[in-house]
Amino acid sequence: MNRNPVIPFILIMVMGIGLIFLLSFKGLGDMKEIAEGDKKGGGEKTEVAAKPEELYKSTGCINCHGENLEGGMGPKLDDVGSRLDEAGIKDILVNGTTGGMPAGLVKGAEADAMAKWLAEKK
Repeated sequence: MNRNPVIPFILIMVMGIGLIFLLSFKGLGDMKEIAEGDKKGGGEKTEVAAKPEELYKSTGCINCHGENLEGGMGPKLDDVGSRLDEAGIKDILVNGTTGGMPAGLVKGAEADAMAKWLAEKK
C-alpha cells in the first residue's frame, strides 16, 4: 500500500490555522478585561520580588563581594553601614562606580530594599 505523504502535512496545516483563529477569538474576548485591569492600576507593581539576601546572590554581587560580605575582588560590605548612609549605598547600586562596580544591577524598589539591608550592616 502506498500512502500519500502530503496528507499529514495538510492535516497539521489545517489544525494550525484553526488554532490561530481560535486563539485570536479568545484574545478578542479577553480584550475588555485586560483593558479594565490596566485602568485599575494592575499594570505596575512596587513590591520587592525577593529578599535583599537573595538579590545579593542572584545578581552576582556575591562574585565580587564574597559570600559573607567579606570582600574579594570588590570591597568588603560587612560594615558598609558605618561608612555610607542608605542614600549613598543606593546611589552606588543604581549608578555604579568608576572603580569597577557596574551600574544598574539592582533597580527600583529592589535597590531601596538592598540599600536598607546593607545600611544596617555596621
